[in-house]
Amino acid sequence: MTPAPHRMPGPLFDAVAEGGGGAEALLLLARAEYSRRLACVHAITAAAREISGATGQQAQEAWELLAAAQRAAPEATAAVIAHPSAGPALAGLLARVQRAGEQGPNPPLAATPPAPPVHWLTAIAAAATARAALPGSVRWTATDPWVALPSLGRAHLPGVRAGDSAELRVTADGQVSVGAAGSLPLTVPPDPYTVRGRWHGGRILTGADTGAPLVLGALDPTCFPGAVPQPGAIGADDLRRWRSTAHDAYRLLRTDHPVPYAELTAGPRVLVPLTRVGPGSVSGSSAETFGCVAMSLPNSGTGFAVTLTHEMQHNKFAALLHLFDLFDTAAPELYYAPWRPDPRPLLGLFHGAYAHLGVAQFWNRRREADPHTAQRAAAHAHFARWRTATREATTTILASGHLTPLGHHFATRMLHTADALCALPVPAEARRRALGAARAHRSTWTDRHGTAEVLPV
Repeated sequence: MTPAPHRMPGPLFDAVAEGGGGAEALLLLARAEYSRRLACVHAITAAAREISGATGQQAQEAWELLAAAQRAAPEATAAVIAHPSAGPALAGLLARVQRAGEQGPNPPLAATPPAPPVHWLTAIAAAATARAALPGSVRWTATDPWVALPSLGRAHLPGVRAGDSAELRVTADGQVSVGAAGSLPLTVPPDPYTVRGRWHGGRILTGADTGAPLVLGALDPTCFPGAVPQPGAIGADDLRRWRSTAHDAYRLLRTDHPVPYAELTAGPRVLVPLTRVGPGSVSGSSAETFGCVAMSLPNSGTGFAVTLTHEMQHNKFAALLHLFDLFDTAAPELYYAPWRPDPRPLLGLFHGAYAHLGVAQFWNRRREADPHTAQRAAAHAHFARWRTATREATTTILASGHLTPLGHHFATRMLHTADALCALPVPAEARRRALGAARAHRSTWTDRHGTAEVLPV
């Protein structure tokens, strides 16, 4: 498992900065994210060796399991390491192992930190062992009755408590089971998209021309605090609504939005269901969960499509920031963002501006393609609102004084795209509605935070 260098050609970088990039960009970013996670596994193992006791031994054993799985089935092992749930586990474990290592091999008793949760790495290694069908057994510490195997699913083991030992077994003929003391073991289905008894895999919502599925799944709640708590919490009626709306969204994107559709379907995507609070919909992304989108159930295929577009923009930008330094991450100022009630740091403003650039492009296409008069009128208003908001935020980013030369180039390409969108004609009523919404947002924000658009910390 050797990380490789990654280079993005200049024209592709510009295409991404302009809000697109297509499948080529997503595939490159996916390879880079995979290499980053391999480097993270190596760094965890190296740091754990500096810690005396079980931590170093457990990390080394997990490394050896992953190495064996990679030799036997590299594609299957890559699917585990690249799965969205592996990202936060690896990043979080690396931070904890490094903190523990800073204490030295024999820290003072009062300063001894909690043992790093190496079982997160072992669970990833167990999933790779299962997918590679390597005979043997793997043990790690369970945290609750839902034992997760990244990229495969979750086993419900009633009676298991935090600290109990979970065990995965693979027979010589490739049969996989998982169990724990005090709980009957269960068979892990070979198809990861299976829900049967106490085993809960992901549910395929819809598929794409590329063969890449959109899967309704579950990640660690620390990634998305509003997530539906367990995989089995989605009832049959809700699942039907998810599937119907996802199918409508993919059909709309495939027909009228080729670039977002190509990006979305360049590889498998995991969708984490969020619990809805109030009448509106909510969505989110995480920097360490590339390939994952979290959202509450939208009311329509169009709502589903624009949310996927919005969150995939965040996915692209987060992965890009793992490759390139675009701005000073220590910049202390907070800024006005035309879509948020709270002041945002430069990172949040940049993320939001890039996401809304994609949203404005989406609504620009909808106002041309939607066959319904009322929906075209709404699309005109959405387009007018978000093209202006994107341009305003991008101008603020460029004036921040905290961009690197590459970041300045990126934001300048964003601004060129926003300028071109702002030059397009829009019906007067749509302009009036967009201006009213923008003024109302700024007025509410000013009442709460004051008149300054840039707030010192």
